[in-house]
Amino acid sequence: MRIRLETRKLRNERIQKIEDVSQQSVYRCYQCGKCSAACPATPEMDMLPSQVIRYLQLGMEEKVLDANTPWICASCLQCRAVCPKGVDLARIMEAVRMLQLRKGRNEIEIREFPREYLERAPQIALISAYRKFQSLS
Repeated sequence: MRIRLETRKLRNERIQKIEDVSQQSVYRCYQCGKCSAACPATPEMDMLPSQVIRYLQLGMEEKVLDANTPWICASCLQCRAVCPKGVDLARIMEAVRMLQLRKGRNEIEIREFPREYLERAPQIALISAYRKFQSLS
């Protein structure tokens, strides 16, 4: 019995746009998980940074676009510092945020965050979010 295998093109238009904006290839990542281990904001994220890359690799960009992880990313570059392949995940997160903003998702309500989070959140995350939204006004 012969089985015919067909390759499916996973690189759809949105993922290509993310790669164009970030100047990073999501396919360079081989899922070692070092980015997730190094990220100081993972306790507040709904998916790990390595999962963001994996979902993009699998063509499941809607799952990433609906997540809060790109907004929690403080762009501290810890992920890039430990990545053996040199993938700049912070640039990919920024590209995902840009696509979300283009879809009309351009606000985060600070009052929705639990007080415990605001007390222990990295200050750079709050400053980064402020800068992103300040430029939109």
